[in-house]
Amino acid sequence: MLRTLDRTLALAAAMLLSIAHSAHCATKLDDSALHISPSPLMNGSPFLITLSIPSEALSVTGDWQTHHVLFFSNSDHRTWFALAGIDVELAPGSYPVTVEANLKDGTHQTLHHQLTIETAPYLQVPLTVPDKFVEPAPKALKQIAADKIVKDKAFATSAPTRQWSASFLPPLPLAPESDSFGNQRLFNGKVASVHHGLDYHAKLHTPVAAINSGRVVLANPLYFEGGCVVIDHGLGLMSVYMHLSKIEVTVGRRIRRGQIIALSGASGRATGPHLHLGVRWQGTYIDPAKLFELQMPNPH
Repeated sequence: MLRTLDRTLALAAAMLLSIAHSAHCATKLDDSALHISPSPLMNGSPFLITLSIPSEALSVTGDWQTHHVLFFSNSDHRTWFALAGIDVELAPGSYPVTVEANLKDGTHQTLHHQLTIETAPYLQVPLTVPDKFVEPAPKALKQIAADKIVKDKAFATSAPTRQWSASFLPPLPLAPESDSFGNQRLFNGKVASVHHGLDYHAKLHTPVAAINSGRVVLANPLYFEGGCVVIDHGLGLMSVYMHLSKIEVTVGRRIRRGQIIALSGASGRATGPHLHLGVRWQGTYIDPAKLFELQMPNPH
């Protein structure tokens, strides 16, 4: 009887020691495991979150502003990445980003990091366009409303996994930029708006390339945008190409990085032949030029 009790107590003690040892050995992460680039960050900027951990994680997620941030990993599941964006109208200041990791050792780790956002040096740009694009006629208003339904449907869902590969490429690598992202635009001295894209000088019918791999979710002529193509790159990231003279792709088609998708034009609300490129992350437009500067991981 006493021997049985002794064995039971010894087993219980061993189990407690094992649990204590496991708890002591469990991975404990701190803020140094997170890296944010680039620096400094400005309103309208995309940014890359990198989480480096000593043990495997089963999943990693994050929260930034009102966005649920989706991560992807290297094959060893110890380095995780996420692309996120800062709204162009976000006021400068310090804002929290939260990252949560479910580790293979059974622990759940939460990291908090403060992002300091600076004000980007955006300009005010006056533009002249036909009056019908400033004060549309009733018939045009119906088309604009119909266009919104088409765009909302295209933007509604994004692939839950990363579709892009490597870093992003300019759609017209040799064309000069004519109007930067974030500038305040004054159309015919009446209507002001923020420029949610990057404009390139381009002669009519210049081949336009996809900035990265993905799937076409919109390929239509629209009232303001003219010939328009939208590509979903996954994880909430989409690229938008406007004022096209000819569209070379159809909805649902898989697109390779650098593939020709259209020809440039002057359709829609345009002051002349050019390409407008927009990039959306979870509904927030971000600066394409800054996206091209990011060194994107290409895990296998």
